[in-house]
Amino acid sequence: MNHFDYKALPWNLIFGTDSLQRLPEELDKLGFSRALVLTTPNQTRDGEAITELLGNRAVGLFDQAVMHVPAATVEQAIAEVERLKADCTVSLGGGSTTGLGKALALKLDLPNIVIPTTYAGSEMTNIWGITDQGRKVTGRDNKVLPTLTIYDPKLTLSLPAKFAGPSGLNAMAQAVVNVTSGTLNPIVANMALAAVRALSRSLPKVVADPNDLDARAEALYGACLAGGSLGTGVTSLHHRLCHIFGGSFNTPHAETHTILLPHCVAYNASSTAEGTQQLAQALSVEDPALGLFELAQAVDAPTTLKEIGIKEDDLDKAAQIATETPVNNPEPVTTARVRQLLENAFHGHPPTPV
Repeated sequence: MNHFDYKALPWNLIFGTDSLQRLPEELDKLGFSRALVLTTPNQTRDGEAITELLGNRAVGLFDQAVMHVPAATVEQAIAEVERLKADCTVSLGGGSTTGLGKALALKLDLPNIVIPTTYAGSEMTNIWGITDQGRKVTGRDNKVLPTLTIYDPKLTLSLPAKFAGPSGLNAMAQAVVNVTSGTLNPIVANMALAAVRALSRSLPKVVADPNDLDARAEALYGACLAGGSLGTGVTSLHHRLCHIFGGSFNTPHAETHTILLPHCVAYNASSTAEGTQQLAQALSVEDPALGLFELAQAVDAPTTLKEIGIKEDDLDKAAQIATETPVNNPEPVTTARVRQLLENAFHGHPPTPV
């Protein structure tokens, strides 16, 4: 007999090819007329196209979103919101831009509309993160959940294949932790396992043929479900480690998740037998930790921490930070075991329990 608690988040989603064209009318329905468009510097032109689409509903473009949402960037964006008297933000891009929109929602109670162009999945969560003085602080608050998310698979065609793999595996991590991090919640687990199936099927196709729109759409759907499972589920040691490397060592977000995920699954396997078995079935493999490692290889994603700029001397510091405070994780967490996990990930060894 199942015993569980579940509270859905107030998602508001539009999914489909060319759904971006609905943005102006959707803003009108929501009663917003002074949108500040947010992008990274690399997506300035795309942001300009959004402002053109919105016409007089847009008051400006802030194109300085960067990884890990630095506190200084948040303050700059707050100044623009106040200067332009914006009544909402429209975040175009991946986790960096979505994260900035969430930070503004947190600080200013500002509604945020999100238009994903990657497979980050973070638009489906009520989790926010801001990096200040080398540490990434995170929390949960429903007011950062996007007021509206528009998923248009065509927009992901601009995501190069070499980034599509890690982006999708980053989303995969959000699903995987919710079947391998303790007692299974059946609603969350079903969403998570559907995400794993969709992403594991579609990502190799996206990398093999970047113009395969059906594969892109399935990957985006999988990312949506993966983010949803994290939004109503849990985090664990995996996310703790990823936030440490991002906040303290400025590693790329998606690649960090990709590298650490198989090792964290192996770490928790003995304490999550049921979930680990379900994950294996969703991946169609016998060993899900190894299956995730080989999936990363198949989509040409990095599999070693040294590939993303980590030095072996950094591992002691990372392990120490990871164990400074208790972490919600099914398998006991010790500095020595975390250090060994990081050692394996640093060298790219096949994942094994430590």
